[in-house]
Order: sequence, then structure tokens, then C-alpha cells
Amino acid sequence: MPSWKLVSGLCLGFIGSLMAAATLAYAWVDVPDPDKMAEAENNVYYWDDGTQMAATGGEVNRQNIDISQIPKVMQNAVISAENKTFWKDSGIDPRGITRAMVNMAKGQDTQGGSTITQQYVKNARLNDQSQTFSRKFKELFISIKIDSTVDKKDILTGYLNTSYYGRNAHGIQAASRTYYGKDAQDLNVSESAVLASLLKGATLFDPAGAPELNPAATPERNRERAEKRWRWILDEMVKDKHLSATERDKFIDKGFPMPKPVKKSAQLGGQVGYLVDLAKQNFLVNNNQGIDEKDLAQGGYEIHTTFNKAKIRILEKTVEDVYAKNIDPKKRPKTDTHVQFGGASVEPDTGKIVAIYGGEDATKHFANNANETGAQVGSTFKPFVLAAALRDGKRDPKLGPVQTAQQRTIVDPDKSIYRADDRQVIKRYNGEIWRDEAGNDFRQVNDGNLSHGEITLRDSMIVSANSSYVQLGMDVGVPEVRKAAIDAGLLDSSLEKAEVPSFSLGISSPSAIRMASAYGTFAASGTQRDPYSVQKVKKRGAVIFEHKDSPKQAFSPQIADNVTDVLRDVVEDNEKGTGTNAQISGRDVAGKTGTTDGNKSAWFVGYTPQLSTAIDMFRLNDDEKVANRGFEVMYGTGGQMKIHGASFPSEIWQAYMQAVLKGEPTERFPKPVPMGETVWGAGAISPPPSPTASASDEPDSSPPPKETEEPTSPSPTASTSEKPPTIPSPTASATSSCPAWEWDCGKPSSPSPTNSESSDPGGPGDGDTGDNDGQPAPGPNGFWGAPRE
Repeated sequence: MPSWKLVSGLCLGFIGSLMAAATLAYAWVDVPDPDKMAEAENNVYYWDDGTQMAATGGEVNRQNIDISQIPKVMQNAVISAENKTFWKDSGIDPRGITRAMVNMAKGQDTQGGSTITQQYVKNARLNDQSQTFSRKFKELFISIKIDSTVDKKDILTGYLNTSYYGRNAHGIQAASRTYYGKDAQDLNVSESAVLASLLKGATLFDPAGAPELNPAATPERNRERAEKRWRWILDEMVKDKHLSATERDKFIDKGFPMPKPVKKSAQLGGQVGYLVDLAKQNFLVNNNQGIDEKDLAQGGYEIHTTFNKAKIRILEKTVEDVYAKNIDPKKRPKTDTHVQFGGASVEPDTGKIVAIYGGEDATKHFANNANETGAQVGSTFKPFVLAAALRDGKRDPKLGPVQTAQQRTIVDPDKSIYRADDRQVIKRYNGEIWRDEAGNDFRQVNDGNLSHGEITLRDSMIVSANSSYVQLGMDVGVPEVRKAAIDAGLLDSSLEKAEVPSFSLGISSPSAIRMASAYGTFAASGTQRDPYSVQKVKKRGAVIFEHKDSPKQAFSPQIADNVTDVLRDVVEDNEKGTGTNAQISGRDVAGKTGTTDGNKSAWFVGYTPQLSTAIDMFRLNDDEKVANRGFEVMYGTGGQMKIHGASFPSEIWQAYMQAVLKGEPTERFPKPVPMGETVWGAGAISPPPSPTASASDEPDSSPPPKETEEPTSPSPTASTSEKPPTIPSPTASATSSCPAWEWDCGKPSSPSPTNSESSDPGGPGDGDTGDNDGQPAPGPNGFWGAPRE
């Protein structure tokens, strides 16, 4: 066993070695010049043809000020929150350094423990945000040198001038103007505490939220975090004797000083602001180098997008023309105010987002209608139900709910017959009636209260019957329908969580980008590609990010091509199709209309072989200050009795697609390979088998019928079970003078939906979704869902 002298000698030797190394390191490390590394540059965004689209941060949003212009309350708020010993320490925090080194040894985050001096060095002298040992090592010794050579007031001033506060605000003066519209010298204690909290991380502490950068940064959660830290900083200021308890209570009684709403740069007006934000989100979420919003805000990046300038402008003009021609808020203020459109075009074979319509102007309407979720998609969800039925099949009602592929029956769109009556009772796959919490039978209504009788799945899609597809979804299983939608490209986070019958009718709220992309999966014969908006990113001439194609086979070509073939008839069947307004002469077009319960949103999603486009329409007040704002009904909007996907959305879709495809090669959809079996569902009655001749000892004594005699009850023929029965005319038909989409036309109609036909879950109303009231719930970003590209 070693003696204590040996042990103590070794320890002293080790300590001496460390001191010698530290002395050499201190002498060896040079202090970089200030400001050079903190200078920010432009970020330049390019169209898909390489021409410049926009340059952001042309003049960096930073105005350096001196200590006399920074109020004492702001200085004290930062010191209480960040570094209580700032005025006394030597520029480093030994305990914080030890904690960081222990975390690094454990492979954990090394953040935390930095003094204001260290953070100033990191911001202004090193311009290096990495959490590495080498950076920490340099920062440590530079901080010690800086503290011994630079006045503490200058260090604090430099820190506050170089820190990033979010919203592209660099420095305390820019932050004060951005968040409170005043100069830094006019900040009060309460506002100073809010700005000090942003130094913890603006993405998570800006009350406006930034869910496009971090799903956890919703406005609600950010507001909660910001207010909690604001109160904590005020309390710490009291503890540090920078503020009296009485003054603190006065500010708390006044309430949280909410910053101003986020504003867009004027140069990012029109669609450009939406495009820049979309590309920025795509790059930040998908780059694998840890580049975050703060790094991007420093500039120097060349971002090459997938956006096609010509298509963007055509889509914008098409929406503007339809709006100008039909929507008149002055003439019809009760029905035509707050009307909004969204749209997106995606290439099926690549996943490129080539065009979007985010709203009238990114500097006036902040939410990107192409990328936000919130507006329910209605019957445009039915193709995913059909895809699930073609892939997974109808369950055997005699077996348990979880069944193998061998126990299920794949449907044939042309031979499978379902009943599609209005107010039809919906059942579980095993025949049990679905009942709501009150024990009432769930009865699904059809748009226009039409009953279609026994109908094929193809014709059910063509006329957009609800009851048949709700029952089909129950027979296949809501989990299988959900998986089909996700496999096609919809985000799970955008889908309604409840496994209720109306799930199959589009009570979920995917974005227009994701709907266009998911339909593009059918156009690409089942090959799914995630939509993207950034092709590559360069910095100082070097490519630091490039999109990599990652196709997945979501459905077999046989399944996808059969879905496409059914959706072609929705557009091309001039007698029954709800999507005939989307026809483009000489081109193959497939698509689906969608209208939601309460007439609160309307969609048309369609595609040709080379381009998939989604258009939605809804009414929502832009003013976020309005309490309990929500989607508004569209009865009477644009002078229409009721807005359907076959009206303005399909009109925009057709005009836009016809224009952008002009001169492009005419491509055809693949001919589908027949598949599936005859399935009778939703109460449709399978005919008895054809009679066969049987042996008999006694001859038939009945005389043969005369050639002119009519049989009293015709025998079924062998073809009865092979071909669908003749589709009966709907019991409530529209007059010939009515538009194809106006099922209500020509019959008495209530000006608003009724809630008497069925009840939650899954329920009432006369729209396609049949949900309780057509009102989607707010999503995690506080604006009716989570924006996702």
C-alpha cells in the first residue's frame, strides 16, 4: 500500500502540472479583436432557376448603444438572472466550469455555468456557439484576460449589444424596439425582466411562440414559460436588493407586459414572406449540422429553394381573380368578411414544393395558409379510406377486431356494394350499432340529405356519399385508415386522435402542402416522398446542406393506380361527379372535393401525373385579439347558398393548373390492374345464388311459358353477383338548373346546419364531415394546429 507521502507528493505534482499548463495556456491564448466576429451578413434566398428571390437582414437589425443608454433596471435584471457575482468575479465561475466538465465527461449538455464575461467572449470575440471542450477552453482563458483588461461596464455593454433576443433582434436596442416599440433607455423594470428572460433562449421564451422551429414552442407554452421566468427575475431582483418588494408587487399587479405581435419585413410582402419562412423552417428542421435560428440570423447563407416564380405568381393571381369576382365584404359583410384561401403544389415524382398561396400578404396576414393546419379537409380524406380498404381489406365480422391479412377481404371498387342512405345507422365491423355517450344510435347524414341506396365504392366516391364511406372505414378499422393517411404523407400530429366513425370523413386538419403531397403519392403509383422546399444551402461557396431523395413505397402500384382511377371519375363523370369543374381538356385529372360540417371549410385536391395541388377556403378572423375566434360558416358567402369544394376551390384549381401546364407534355395515368373481391357492406343485401338444375324422378308437369308471357318474379342470372345493381336515383334530387355541387338547390334548406341527426362522437350536421359542430380544436401552436412542411 503506497505511503501517504507518496500519495500527497503525486497530488501536489499533479496540481503543479495543472497550474503550469494553465499558466502556459493563459500566455498562449490570444484575445481576438471585438466586433469582427459579431458582424452579421445577408441570407440570400433563390428561386428554383437560381435567380435571387429575397435577401434578408440587408442591414442587420442591430444598433449598438453605450452603457448610459441602457437603464439601470435592465442591467440589474440581466445580472440577477444571469450572473449575480458579475461585478466581483474574475470573469469565470469555477463551480459552473466544474459542472460543465462533469457533464461533458458524462456525454451530457455542457451548457450552463457561463458568466456574463464568458458569454460576451462567446458572442463577440469567438462567434462560436458550439458546446465543445476546445471552445470552452479558449473561452475560459480569454474571459480571464478580458476581465483583467476591459472595464466591467464595457463587458456588460458588449454583452447586451451582441446578444440575440429572437425575431432577428441583435442587441438590446433592437430588442427593445422589436418587442416594445421603444428605445432601450425607456424600458421599465417589468419590460426589462421580459427581455432578460429571452437570453435564456428566445425560441422557447418569446410569448409569440415559434412552433416552426421547435414543436414545444407553442404560444401557450412559451407564454407560460416567459411569465414564470419574468416573475422569477423580479423576485431575484428583490433578493439582490435591486428592487423593493413593493415595486415588484406593483408590476406584478399590472400583469405580464405582453410584447408587440411579430411583424414581417416590408420587403417580404406578398407571397415572398411565406416562402422565406417556409424555406427557413425546412432548413432548420432538416440540417444535420446543428445550425439553429441564432446561427442563421448571423447570415452568410445562400438558400436555394424549390419555388417556381412563374407558378407562384399564377396561383396568386388566380386566387386574387376569383376573390375579386365573387367575394364582396362591403356588399355582404355578414358572409364575405374574413374569407381566406390557401394552396400548394407539389411534384409527385420529386416532392418539391413548387408553389404555395399563403394568404393575401405576409406582412398583413401572418399565418401561412398553405402550411398551417386548422381547416378540416372533409371528403378529400375519403381516398385514404379507399386505399386502406384496398390494402388491408374488410374485416370478418365473426372474428376479433385485430385480424390477419388472410382473415380480411380486399375490396373491389367496382364490385363491392355498400348502402349509402341518409341518416344511415353506422355499425362496428361486427354489426354492433355505434352509440354515443348518451346511448343514442349514430346515424350518418349525407350532404343534401340524399339517399343513394345500394352503390359501388367507385360511385360512392363519385357522388361523395358519406354513410357508405363511414361504414367502410369502420369495417376496415380506423387505425388502418389512419396508417394509410400517414403512409401517404400526412403528419400524425395533424390527424384527429379520436377513433370515431367520422374520422373517415375528414375531421382532421392537415395542411394544404401535406394534402397535395399525399395525393401526389397516388399520382406516383404509391411512391411517397416528403414535401420539401430547400434544394441546397451554401456558405462562403461551400455546400453545407443538400436535400437527399428518400422515397418510400407507401402502397403498391396496383392499389395507388386503382385509387387514381376512381378519383378520375370524380372529375370526369359529367353525370354524377362532384369534381367536374376541375376538368382540363386533353389531360388526365384525378381529384376529390371536400366540404365540412357547418360549411366552415371547403377543399379541392387533385392531380395530373406531373403535379398535385390542394386548394382550401375558409373564414377566420385574422385579429388574434378577438376572444373565442374560430372558423365561421360560409352559408351565403360569395352569393352562394353554400360553399362546396366544387365551387370556388375547384375553380381556382382548374384555372391555375390549366395555366401552369400549358405547353407541358401531356402525360397519362397508368391503367389500373383490377383487384379485390365483391364485398357487400352497410346493409347492402347480397342477391341469392343463381338456381341450378337438379335431378328429379318426376318430370316437371308445368307447361312451358309462352314467348309473350312475362314472368311474375324474374330469376337472378349468373351475372347478378358479378356486376353491381343499377344505382337508384337519389331520393332527394336537385333540379336540372342547379350546379352540380349544389345538392341543396331546389329543395327547402335551413340556412345553418342542424345538430339533430346524430350526436358526438362523429355526429351531426349536413356537411361532409358530420362532426359535432365542424369546429377544429386549436393545435399546439395556438393557431389551429401545428405548421409543418
